[in-house]
Amino acid sequence: MRILLIEDDREAARYVARGLHEAGHIVDTTDNGADGLALASHEPYDVLVIDRMLPAMDGLSVVEHLRQQEKNVPVLILSALGDLEDRVIGLRAGGDDYLPKPFAFEELLARVEALGRRTHPHVANTQLKVSDLEMDVLARQVRRAGKVISLQPREFRLLEYLMRHSGQVVTRTMLLENVWDYHFDPQTNVIDVHISRLRSKIDRAFPMPLLHTVRGAGYMLREPE
Repeated sequence: MRILLIEDDREAARYVARGLHEAGHIVDTTDNGADGLALASHEPYDVLVIDRMLPAMDGLSVVEHLRQQEKNVPVLILSALGDLEDRVIGLRAGGDDYLPKPFAFEELLARVEALGRRTHPHVANTQLKVSDLEMDVLARQVRRAGKVISLQPREFRLLEYLMRHSGQVVTRTMLLENVWDYHFDPQTNVIDVHISRLRSKIDRAFPMPLLHTVRGAGYMLREPE
């Protein structure tokens, strides 16, 4: 699933995002309600995980605005406010589930996956395709034009992220956070090295390149023009 996590506590966000990613999900993060609302309004997420107390716009306001836009994406609200009245307020604001802090990650994961199954029983797309490049996420296999391509685990994870965002510019920050689980730029060439290795495997032996560098912005995997 593709999940948006809106959480202003950096350590909590890093902990939750890493756990969700390790469970096989694609996770975007932001630390304020205004940016979270903008992302959720324009991007196709399967589940939103929203902290209640946020800068710029509180979590309940984010949910209320989304419901006014007729966005029916499932929402799990996180909050240190865990009394019965607080939970009722959160659910009536448009939340689908409410998890008080502190929480066990296993419970959060179970609730997120339950929300995803409830609304999108087949949402977890495990067969990805961009032009003649195909990925079977469960079998961990990649083929291009029918030819098997062997990838290292990090290369596979990088390609999966690019394929799930095909046709979109993927920035260095997005890759650091979602493929390497870094929430800071270590100022190394690790991304350049892995992009170069990946490009050599999926493009070099084929007439039409799929992986492109967008100067000054990042990278894009897209269908040939």
